[in-house]
Parts: sequence; C-alpha cells; structure tokens
Amino acid sequence: MKLGYIEHIDCAHFLPGHRKCGVLHGHTYKVEVIIEGENKTGMILDFDKMKLIIREVLTEYDHRSLNDFLEYPSVENICEMLQKRFREKWEFPFTIRVWEGEGKWAEL
Repeated sequence: MKLGYIEHIDCAHFLPGHRKCGVLHGHTYKVEVIIEGENKTGMILDFDKMKLIIREVLTEYDHRSLNDFLEYPSVENICEMLQKRFREKWEFPFTIRVWEGEGKWAEL
C-alpha cells in the first residue's frame, strides 16, 4: 500500500552558466513523498508523524538559497538531495517527486 503527503517550500536559486536561470530567482517547490508499506496495525505510518518528518527536513531549505546546499541546484539535484535526507529519517521504501512551479518535476 502507498501513503503520500505533499508539502511546499519557497526557495531561491540560480544555475551557474545557464542562459536564463543563471540569475538569482525563486520558486515554490511542491514536494510529494509517497511511502510504501504493509497495513499491519491499521496504519502504515500516522500522517502526523509523516508530516512532522517531512517538515523537519524541508524547514532547513525553506526561504533559503538552494545554492547554499548544492553547487548546481537543478530540480534533479534537489530531488536527489531530499531523497538522501528522507532516507535518514525512515526505513520505508519511498518515492519523492519535487515540482519546480507548475508542470515541471523530477522523481526518484
């Protein structure tokens, strides 16, 4: 069974050497996290616990420049960075999808 939660963060970034995105600008990122597990006790994971973990990770990046964390903060690299952080927080297999504005996303 799959269980998902969506959260949003606002961040600035620039992509060094990119003709259009090489200047500092911002996005609202939608971060979807979908865990997989068995419903053995009536829940895979309490939504409150899931929300707490997701917000704990994302708070570090919210209203910050992603260039402080990544040399080239493309949506692909942001997705990989967040995947590593969530791996530290729970043992569930999971999928993460990071939306950069509307209609553009990366998924792992």
